[in-house]
Amino acid sequence: QVQLVESGGGLVQAGGSLRLSCSGSGRTFSNYPMGWFRQAPGKEREFEAAISWRGDSTYSSASAEGRFTISRDNAKNVVFLQMNDLKPEDTAVYYCARGRWRGNPTSNLAAYDYWGQGTQVTVSS
Repeated sequence: QVQLVESGGGLVQAGGSLRLSCSGSGRTFSNYPMGWFRQAPGKEREFEAAISWRGDSTYSSASAEGRFTISRDNAKNVVFLQMNDLKPEDTAVYYCARGRWRGNPTSNLAAYDYWGQGTQVTVSS
């Protein structure tokens, strides 16, 4: 069983930064791509960024490109999402997830099998 726990969310003013962390358990954490997603009230869960299992390839959404950076430390079983220049529309619950297969990072939600419980990010204007 793989368990993922997000942390680092909170309240920040527009233009500010936050660094989210996702800690994973289990030996298979480092062998799979990882992704970050978010879900705002009344909206569907949407992709933000993903990273390959070795950390040498990343893929970001248009909204995240240039502002959010995903990285990972496999030795510590941690994935990060550095978020800069935050905007009120970034307000959402942020989730990390583990990819099902050892392939390229993807935005497809169905390609992820284990999910964390989420961490709230609130950006005030």
